[in-house]
Amino acid sequence: MSETGGVTDKTTLTVHGERELAARTAQLFGETTREFFCAATDLHTWSRRGDRAAIAHRLRTGAAGGVVVRKLYTPAVVADEEQRLHLFEVAAAGGQVRVRAAALPHETIIIDRRVVILAGRRGARGREFTITTAPALVEGVHTLMRATWDAGVPLADYLRRGTKGLDAESLAVLRALAAGLTDAVGARRVGMSLRTYRRRVAQLMTELEADSRFQAGVHASRLGLTGG
Repeated sequence: MSETGGVTDKTTLTVHGERELAARTAQLFGETTREFFCAATDLHTWSRRGDRAAIAHRLRTGAAGGVVVRKLYTPAVVADEEQRLHLFEVAAAGGQVRVRAAALPHETIIIDRRVVILAGRRGARGREFTITTAPALVEGVHTLMRATWDAGVPLADYLRRGTKGLDAESLAVLRALAAGLTDAVGARRVGMSLRTYRRRVAQLMTELEADSRFQAGVHASRLGLTGG
């Protein structure tokens, strides 16, 4: 039997903690040639903060080379600003990102339909991860998770759902923010008093969970709220 990234073909093994998982599987991420699928509650399931940039770089390289990158998360990841921005970066690099409101049947990574990594329970030795290359298990998990993926909603559509009630004036304010206009110039452009404009900006920042006017404009552009 051959070995790939520290994982022997046609075997199933269990490791404990992210450090051991990384030691066993790090090479696999760079060897992905066709498809990388990840399903998780949030970004904390699979990668420590220090490892995230390196993994993202490998996935961007893979996507540029034709690898299909699919990432599926629950709304928990969308609620966190840092994680939400990471998802935008994944999408900008060519990855497909979806959100599924219901709980995931498994938190899993599937690489080229030949390796499956399943996240399990947490224990004294860290979180338990099961790695398998057994074809029947890989195919079964892939079929289940593909159906789960199909039930998800594209990231932009999911985020846009919460802003469908915005009126024309709010969209005009968002366009002004996206254009980087000052409050005074923005207020004149949309035909509001400066005081009303600033109040509307504050409301929109809350709606988009943005920490600044600039950030609200960036979010609006990424979500396609400023077009038309």
